[in-house]
Amino acid sequence: MKLGKLKDLVVFQRGFDITKAEQIDGSYPVISSSGIHSYHADFKAEGPGVVIGRKGSLGTTFFVEDNYWPHDTTLWSKSFNGNNPKFVYYFMRNLDVNAFNVGAANPTLNRNHIHDLPVRIPDPDIQNRIADMLSGYDDLIENNRRRMELLESAARHLYREWFVNFRFPGHERVKLVQSPLGKIPEGWAVKRLGDLCQVIPGYAFKSSDWQTSGVPVIKIKNLQSDNTVETDDTDFVCGEVFSRTAQKFVLRQGDFLIAMTGATAGKVGRLRTKVPMLLNQRVARLAPTAPFGAFVWCAISSDEAKERFFLLADGAAQPNMSGIQIEDVKLIVPTESLVERFSSIAEGILALTDTLYLKNANLRLTRDLLLPKLISGALDVSRLDIETG
Repeated sequence: MKLGKLKDLVVFQRGFDITKAEQIDGSYPVISSSGIHSYHADFKAEGPGVVIGRKGSLGTTFFVEDNYWPHDTTLWSKSFNGNNPKFVYYFMRNLDVNAFNVGAANPTLNRNHIHDLPVRIPDPDIQNRIADMLSGYDDLIENNRRRMELLESAARHLYREWFVNFRFPGHERVKLVQSPLGKIPEGWAVKRLGDLCQVIPGYAFKSSDWQTSGVPVIKIKNLQSDNTVETDDTDFVCGEVFSRTAQKFVLRQGDFLIAMTGATAGKVGRLRTKVPMLLNQRVARLAPTAPFGAFVWCAISSDEAKERFFLLADGAAQPNMSGIQIEDVKLIVPTESLVERFSSIAEGILALTDTLYLKNANLRLTRDLLLPKLISGALDVSRLDIETG
């Protein structure tokens, strides 16, 4: 371990400006301070690379294997000075650069202000060991994420085949009849979403209820584009508020949620954590009756359904949906025996995705606990290898 400056570990350079209109569809990621949002036909930096946010979102850190275009809102690794690029990535993730903000209204990071920071630089062998260990966690997390994606895709595909394309088991022997939503299999019905589940809007907490710790509260911001509910960044209320809040606002693992207002109206998410949480206003919980759990989830999480929900929003400046409007959404509902058959398959798939999600949460927690200790040298990575086998 030697003492040096950050510029001895990595030399950063400001990224390159490019507007959305100037971009040509291609394979090279354009990385801004908030991550990858588009791909371009040209690149400015060769991979591997480390990119950190310099404007807007300070210190956000991204690792990229191949060639890329670092946006003007970032700093990118012009030179690693012979250091392990993956180690540099983890090192920068552990470095808090917010103290070097030089922006007034908009947070801004100047590379010259961080290049001379004193740092401890491990020997190359130690860098490699640390990078390999932390990468191992990230690889497991990514592998689990891909498995979840495939499983959820399989459940949605089965739903579409059976209940949209009407290619369910025995469909050859069932004739189609007219309904308000077009032709549907005989014995099926058009029902309201409210006939299959309760729609329960969240609770309007008082401004005095909010605390810096305590019982987590799920808000619209926690519903993600991949139909998950992010629980690492929540607001809190104290235990006393939790105890006086009605049980219908208490969330549990497996609950379905839908955003009711703003640009995210219609966005849905499944809560996968086991810790009891509370539901904030402008988000609703959907509580399906048996055996419609998996059926309702696949129905509301399809792209078509989310678009329909958004079209329900009736506000001009601020789109809004009411609980009644959500309940009135029409669905083509099969026979209960077919729903039960679907559920016997889909519920198992969803349960497995929950298990993988929780595994990833534990892997991230372990990795994030190890990260600062390994980077600082508080943990001897060679001894840790022996202890963990």
